[in-house]
Amino acid sequence: MTYGQIAILAGSHRGARQVVRILHSMSKKHRLPWHRVVNIKGEIGLKDDEQYSIQRLSLESEGVEFFNNGRINLSKFQFSPEQDE
Repeated sequence: MTYGQIAILAGSHRGARQVVRILHSMSKKHRLPWHRVVNIKGEIGLKDDEQYSIQRLSLESEGVEFFNNGRINLSKFQFSPEQDE
């Protein structure tokens, strides 16, 4: 999913940045699947090389494929609860 997609589902259409803050501050404590959330372009938004690598490896271990430009094909791998339920 994307940060914006989660914000919309939570009822805050403009709350993508808040989703980022929540995931990065509370994921460890609450075991949130932070690695499954990317930006609207299908890119990993983390700038830290180590965290970027952890997220990418975690996604790849779940079968997510990346284009050569580092983006994920959202039309193939994006979770949309309204479509998947």
